[in-house]
Amino acid sequence: MSSNKAEPELPNGWCWATVGDTGRYINGFAFKPEHREPTGRPIVRIQNLTDPEKPLNRTSLAVPDDFCVGTGGLLVSWSATVDVFLWNREPALVNQHIFKVVPDENLVDRTFLFYWLKVAIDQLLDSEHLHGSTMKHINRGPFMAHRIPLPPLPEQQRLAEKLEELLSDLDAAVAELKAAQRKLTQYRHSLLKAAMEGALTADWRAARGEPEETGAVLLQRILAERRARWEKKQLAKFAEQGKPPPNGWRAKYPEPVTPNMTHLPQLPGGWAWATVDQCAIDEDGITDGPFGSNLKSEHYTESGPRVIRLQNIGDGRFQDARAHISVKHYEKLKKHAVVDGDVVVAMLGEILPRACSVPAGIAPAIVKADCARVRINAALVPADFLVVALNSEPTRKQVERLIKGVGRPRITLGNIRSIPVPLPPKSEQLHMLSMLAESLESCDVQRSTIEMGFSLSAAQRKNILKAAFAGQLVPQDPSDEPAGALLARVRAKREAHEKRPKGRKQEQQKEIAVARKLIDVLAEADDWMPAQELFRLCGVADGAQTDQVEALYAELRSLEKAGRLAVEAVADSEGRKLYDRLKLQAA
Repeated sequence: MSSNKAEPELPNGWCWATVGDTGRYINGFAFKPEHREPTGRPIVRIQNLTDPEKPLNRTSLAVPDDFCVGTGGLLVSWSATVDVFLWNREPALVNQHIFKVVPDENLVDRTFLFYWLKVAIDQLLDSEHLHGSTMKHINRGPFMAHRIPLPPLPEQQRLAEKLEELLSDLDAAVAELKAAQRKLTQYRHSLLKAAMEGALTADWRAARGEPEETGAVLLQRILAERRARWEKKQLAKFAEQGKPPPNGWRAKYPEPVTPNMTHLPQLPGGWAWATVDQCAIDEDGITDGPFGSNLKSEHYTESGPRVIRLQNIGDGRFQDARAHISVKHYEKLKKHAVVDGDVVVAMLGEILPRACSVPAGIAPAIVKADCARVRINAALVPADFLVVALNSEPTRKQVERLIKGVGRPRITLGNIRSIPVPLPPKSEQLHMLSMLAESLESCDVQRSTIEMGFSLSAAQRKNILKAAFAGQLVPQDPSDEPAGALLARVRAKREAHEKRPKGRKQEQQKEIAVARKLIDVLAEADDWMPAQELFRLCGVADGAQTDQVEALYAELRSLEKAGRLAVEAVADSEGRKLYDRLKLQAA
């Protein structure tokens, strides 16, 4: 059994039980990509539990009934996202890394068990039984042995009814917060769209008349100055070497990428199209993170220069998720350095591009792989203007055709250089940012209020469950059969059933061996791989037993310890983790 810290005295009639006592926990079927079809029964994946809007894969494969979950069924995801869920959609088939829970309703109330498992999982997440700094998971053994207090069955039913009453009100409040969050996001997107299409400043533009310097003239002037700086630097280099400039040296100037006008709409009068590359200070102003072998897990430290990762790049704001490397290693990677005011852009994720500016106090820092740094020429555009442009719906529509990959959408550094940027006259840019500032600040205040609401709701939920499992939520009834007597009877019945002779069919239901070693699959891929895809290619088996899965995790931990494994969390536009991806490092 798992150890508990200073277990409290139980209320009268309660006893200690384990997760394994409560019923059967059946690990899902190992579906393969070739099993997916346009029609058939739906397949429940972890992403369908964490995000009900995610589409369902379907299959007509003949799968044993043990893997079918009906509406209202209990499911526990034990890998990556560790939690318990109620399946409220059509009957479906359960994928691997999810337990289908079949409660023993002679011992435990189904609704009570749902909330009971919430507490058990929270305790395991805080214990030594949570494994993997790469992809979080709980091994079957500690999970099934985990102890939690069990009330008499009638009291469970009273508790379930009370919890439903209290938590349904809380769920309604959370649903309202989510609706407000969606509306706020929609408002922000419409605001940025109006800015980048010229509608936001239309009245200001009409009142001012013709600009002193149009966007096209501004761009031409700044690019001429950029070229002049390059030529001056080259001449200084020749002089330092004591050599005269060679013939044709000016032709070697690295011209910035120009806009591809094929798909671009017409802009308001006085505006012009530029590219992110043209907005950079010079040819070295745009870079991505270091190659994987130059930044391994063993290079990270508790303090030191920052590493800016995907988790840091919110939709227009910097998220303070900290990671550090040593000063010595930072000096080796200064080519990828970030300073205050740089714009950092996510190159991987569900929403692309996604950008924010680097606030004061972050440097010294570098960008990691799948992030780009853009050092802006402020004489052409302020950093905040480029952030607005990159996060706006019109820009994202233009970038859609450049995105590669379905499972892990990404763009390249070359794509970022070529992203078109609307360029108003400088005075209009500044006025636009001034107009946006108040509205965006209001959005930030409302977003913070909503996030605080989520935090308070989570704390309140935790307190309600804590009171429930301490016997403080509903009164005890001395006439209820003690849980210990009921548990002893249920266990005796199970032991008698287990002593019955087993048929051949049961003996033949063994896990399929891991088809390939994890290191071999990663070596063959020679690139980043989503963890779920990696598991599939390694032949993780289906069924209730998880020995082979745990062996795979052991190999994963061994590679990580040896410094052979690069691991990265892929996040959404709000910086929330979607999944992990892995890559083999050179020995």
